Amino acid sequence: MKNLKKTFSSLEEEILHYKKKRNAVILSHFYQDEEIQDIADFVGDSLELSRNAEKTKADVIVFCGVRFMAEVAKILSPNKTVLLPDLKAGCSLEESCKATDFEKFKNSHPDHIVLSYINCSAEIKALSDIIVTSSNAEKIIKDLPLNQKIIFAPDKHLGSYLNKITNRRMLLWNGTCVVHETFSERELVKAKVRNPDAKIIAHPECPENILNYADFIGSTSSLLKYISKDKNKKFIVATEPHILHQMKKNEPNKIFLVAPGSDGSCACSHCPYMELNTLEKLRNCLLNLSPEINISNELILKAKKPLNLMLKLS
Repeated sequence: MKNLKKTFSSLEEEILHYKKKRNAVILSHFYQDEEIQDIADFVGDSLELSRNAEKTKADVIVFCGVRFMAEVAKILSPNKTVLLPDLKAGCSLEESCKATDFEKFKNSHPDHIVLSYINCSAEIKALSDIIVTSSNAEKIIKDLPLNQKIIFAPDKHLGSYLNKITNRRMLLWNGTCVVHETFSERELVKAKVRNPDAKIIAHPECPENILNYADFIGSTSSLLKYISKDKNKKFIVATEPHILHQMKKNEPNKIFLVAPGSDGSCACSHCPYMELNTLEKLRNCLLNLSPEINISNELILKAKKPLNLMLKLS
């Protein structure tokens, strides 16, 4: 009997086949492995990706990133099936801010409004007044009355940076990004001495002692725009190193170096959560329509309110 099972010449071909069969769109964050970025329909920041997916006619969204990103996609597209290749792909910022603990903290400061960085769970978003990103946080904060008391969660380093540039005294939740805390001030100085012609660019999730050396500070998309706009030819990059893939694609004639960790290498700054997603898991989730992100309608409505307010204010 003739074998009717379809064969594929590569894993990429198989993924594209099931993507078409499922009427799916594949999203990849800048911090994903290169092969995932290259097969995705959209590569970008988490919110930008979810908004792009919302505009498509796809029935299925595969979010190659971490859980809070996939949750945002589900909140903005509740009628679409949202898949995450590995449900264990979490985030140290999300894990540092549990809803039960944060609700107690919020209730102990009733005269404060809550601004939450988008890198948090749907439950934290539902407890927030406004969601912000690293791209729009400064504008939104500056537009709020100066006498308005604010809780900022969950990233204390981003919150500290925002306090500095907006001249605020926001009350900060004690959360950090495991990736951006790995960079070493001592090794960064060494790298700059060895590469005096390089500019240092950094994500604002980095600690202040790293940001103090930066020639430019911005979100992942802002860093990409900066390296194309700036005439300098060499950059030391203080954020998750997979972004260098897009930087090299956009500016092949420029040189990009990863800011070193405490041992002088860059390997420690890879996000362990992002690396849980693989091409094999991407194929499997399209094949099985699992693992799926499920959020109750009640939570979607509560979490969407501060997201919509952010979009209005920004």
